[in-house]
Amino acid sequence: MVVPLVMQILFWVGVTFCIVIGMFEIVGGAFLNSGGTSVLLGFPTLLLGPVFVRLWCEFFIVIFRINETLTDIRNELKEAAAEN
Repeated sequence: MVVPLVMQILFWVGVTFCIVIGMFEIVGGAFLNSGGTSVLLGFPTLLLGPVFVRLWCEFFIVIFRINETLTDIRNELKEAAAEN
């Protein structure tokens, strides 16, 4: 299947995006006068963003595996019905 490869690519793109955005929030907030909120939001983005990206990717992989398993079950039932 091509889905695991695509999900792996999307995972790394998402992790990179979260790290870049988190760093921009931290660095940008440090140089702004009232950027304390931005700095505080940067740390969860930096740390929790990749976790949420991983969960999102795992969710889609599970959905595709469920579809694959259900397709296998359907094909086996068709074969069993054709034999009878």
